Amino acid sequence: MASFDFDQAEGLRRMLAGPKPRVFTFLSAASAEEKGAMLVNLGASLAQAGRDVLLFDACVASEGIASRLSGLRGSSLLQAAQQERAFDDVMHSMPQGFSVAALKRGMQKLPETGSDGARHLDDAFDVLAKRADIVVVDAELDKNDAFPIPGLADTEIVVQVSNSPASIKAAYTLIKRVNGQLGRRPFSLLVTGASDKEAQVVYQNMAQAANRYLAVKLNSMGSVPPDEHLKKAMHLGRAVVDAFPLAGASVAFRRLAGKFVLSDAAAAG
Repeated sequence: MASFDFDQAEGLRRMLAGPKPRVFTFLSAASAEEKGAMLVNLGASLAQAGRDVLLFDACVASEGIASRLSGLRGSSLLQAAQQERAFDDVMHSMPQGFSVAALKRGMQKLPETGSDGARHLDDAFDVLAKRADIVVVDAELDKNDAFPIPGLADTEIVVQVSNSPASIKAAYTLIKRVNGQLGRRPFSLLVTGASDKEAQVVYQNMAQAANRYLAVKLNSMGSVPPDEHLKKAMHLGRAVVDAFPLAGASVAFRRLAGKFVLSDAAAAG
């Protein structure tokens, strides 16, 4: 049984405090396949850009990124928070160049909001995040429109949307739900499966609606075009930026990673 003292951990974090990791929490209104491809290729692109990247699966009700990556099995953050596993057992290196970790496995039950267990889980996530430069969280909202880890509310929230009426409506609903729970705050929007021109229309329409009806500001993170090379790369178990570096999607992901890296550098400065 792993031993972990959270008071000691807090002291160590203060003594060894380095640059605070950037945490980007993704909420997706795209298909599960689109979401998985986006997360894997963003993580691989950031790794190619020289960043230590962690993809963190915080999904509870649906299949998250850890489950999609070859049915990954192993220890969870919840087990580390409950002192049942060591943190070294939670992170797993992937051939695409990033690490992956999961909030829970199988039928493990999360602690109730506001409990000591929830606080320990928040602390555990902070410790885990310190092991990477950039943390990309695959998240979802619960029935009360809250995140499974309270601390995710303070991270940078990115909403993924595709170029379809259903996805656009779902993305707007996600923004409205978070806004109702956390109050006014900015969001970033990433459009996938759309050309630059189509993505710009989606962004402008959603930005106008969010500003008019919610007084919420949306920032554009750019777009990723539809590209058959994405599916081919996923079937090969590789990232498109590695398998097909000249593909349109690869160019888009490198551009997207550049925005994250610039944001990371600006925050560190």
